[in-house]
Amino acid sequence: MLKWIGRRLTQLVIVLFVLSIVVFVLMKLAPGDPVMSLLRADEMQATRAQAEALREELGFNRPLAVQYWSWMTNVMTLDFGDSLLKNKPVLDELLDRLPATLQLAMGGITVMVLISVPLGLLAARFPGRLPDHFGKMFALLGASMPTFWIGLILIYLFSTKMHWLPTMGKGEFKHLVLPSITLGFGLAAVHTQLLKTGMLESLSTEYVRSARARGIGEFKIVLQYALRAACIPVLTVFGMTFGSLIAGSVVVETLFSWPGLGSMAVEAIFQRDYPLIQGYLMMTGAFTILVNLLVDLLYGWIDPRIRLRKGGVSS
Repeated sequence: MLKWIGRRLTQLVIVLFVLSIVVFVLMKLAPGDPVMSLLRADEMQATRAQAEALREELGFNRPLAVQYWSWMTNVMTLDFGDSLLKNKPVLDELLDRLPATLQLAMGGITVMVLISVPLGLLAARFPGRLPDHFGKMFALLGASMPTFWIGLILIYLFSTKMHWLPTMGKGEFKHLVLPSITLGFGLAAVHTQLLKTGMLESLSTEYVRSARARGIGEFKIVLQYALRAACIPVLTVFGMTFGSLIAGSVVVETLFSWPGLGSMAVEAIFQRDYPLIQGYLMMTGAFTILVNLLVDLLYGWIDPRIRLRKGGVSS
């Protein structure tokens, strides 16, 4: 077990190293000049001499390999540099915005679970009947509708027409409702079908038939036996799509003016604040990798048939 965790942590470091190279190269290939953006933000008359002086001060005139090594050695100590336009450490800016994004992500996951688990269970328990047809229709709608379109519909119905919920900002619990539904709706559609497929497979296994033969109640069979086995593919896909959950929050945060990492990243992109963009990409990448590591660890706890052996997950 410890050996497997050590291998996965080593893989995590390697992936983060590769990610850092990709992020650094992409920032250098991005259009625009952050130095000129910074000079315009300071309302200075950007002369050639001023631009070159600022470029030398920021280290942008050094060779790319030197720039990367300097940036990476700082990143290893959690020093992502300073925001070019806000003149504030990138890490402080990320940590200020992180709680809002995590709150929105947890809200989206809660909506996903509240919708997908009952629908998936009912669709698998009554195949070919009304719950199954309703689950298929919901999955089709959820997968077909873009996130921003769902948000606009919710704003129109519950804010503009009914005046029940606010359209933007962060404050009370009601501010979290519409963004969470918007973020979790599409995920619920995907996971409903996954859970239904997993449940149908689990309910047809030998150990479920044996449990029924021993007179165990259907409710206990569904929740204690079949559901645990059906959660394995759902967890796998959730770990793979966690990055899209954070990335999807960019659209939701922008739409609802939610002060999280996503809206901060959009502002940084428009302002060409490259250190802030690099810090955002590294943080979201690290979160995605860590979540996948936790998913692997949960396999053995959810399904006793799965054990960690010799650096991998086996059954």
